[in-house]
Amino acid sequence: MMQQDIQREGCHILAIETSCDETSVSIVKDGKIVLSNLVSSQIETHKAFGGVVPEVASRKHVESITLMIEEAIQESGVVLEDISAIAVTQGPGLVGALLVGIMAAKSLAFALDKPLIGTHHIAGHIYANNLTAEIQYPSMALVVSGGHTELVLLESEGQFQLIGSTRDDAVGEAYDKVARALGFPYPGGPYVDNLAMEAESAVSLPRVWLEANSYDFSLSGLKSAVLNVVNQKKMRGEEPMIGEIARGFQESVVEVLVEKAVRAVRQYGAKQLLLCGGVAVNRGLRANLTDRCEKEKIELLIPPFEYCTDNAAMIGAAAYLKWKHSQFTTLDLKAEPSLSLEKWSVTYQPVEQTENSID
Repeated sequence: MMQQDIQREGCHILAIETSCDETSVSIVKDGKIVLSNLVSSQIETHKAFGGVVPEVASRKHVESITLMIEEAIQESGVVLEDISAIAVTQGPGLVGALLVGIMAAKSLAFALDKPLIGTHHIAGHIYANNLTAEIQYPSMALVVSGGHTELVLLESEGQFQLIGSTRDDAVGEAYDKVARALGFPYPGGPYVDNLAMEAESAVSLPRVWLEANSYDFSLSGLKSAVLNVVNQKKMRGEEPMIGEIARGFQESVVEVLVEKAVRAVRQYGAKQLLLCGGVAVNRGLRANLTDRCEKEKIELLIPPFEYCTDNAAMIGAAAYLKWKHSQFTTLDLKAEPSLSLEKWSVTYQPVEQTENSID
């Protein structure tokens, strides 16, 4: 059998991701094999505004989505007839941005008479780990991104239980706000990370643990503490020690994330810890979490950099969970900016008891 024929066998999901400021289209085979994964970033456009402007993001998605679908199909080596289903990010995200991807996906599904799979953005970040490794259950996912900081328990495949989340700023938001206070442009996370890794000392900043045994996170107070340090320096006519401040901030954030994640793994008996989301590219977090998991003998999965930030391959990986159980979405699919991860979970049909079943 020819290699091209072998590639055409199996489940091919065309996935679309437009939840924020990246337009992405991917073809994923059997939930694990990425045949193409195109990403168009809008960072340079939004940098002038100091953050993502929703209306501008939506317009940029409209401009590029059709061409990217065509290029993703061409690069994958499959044809439209080989596509098994169309997956698209349904939420969370910016409603206007989500709608662009959803309308494109619905149009394709209708025209090709293929199933439609509305997919949860955070489920995508979690199952990005499955593109390069094998997730074992139960697993614990530490989700860190621009809009989310969460601990999610996966009891079984596609089953999500939220055990902790941020009460205010997400990690990515806090990094951007601290970077702005230190004089860096959007997106500020990489600047803070680089400064923190290079600094030889750190400004002492508080650790926000919240209540005993809590798995929630809070970063607004830490952000305010950084602003106080910067303002006090300026009031005394001194230049803020931006490297030391960045390192102090990063050490505070990372310590809380790592400690709570490890504690959650132990309490819930997880076999693995999964690092997920755009902030998973942070070198300080990756290094500290890797070191701690080695000491604790916890298996840690971290996706490659290209699957950490928003991309459609991760949406294809998560959508495959629904494909396997024929849990498709109707063409009246709507964007849901606050879509619940737990409610999106795969629904397992109860096993029917036979006459030989033991009560």
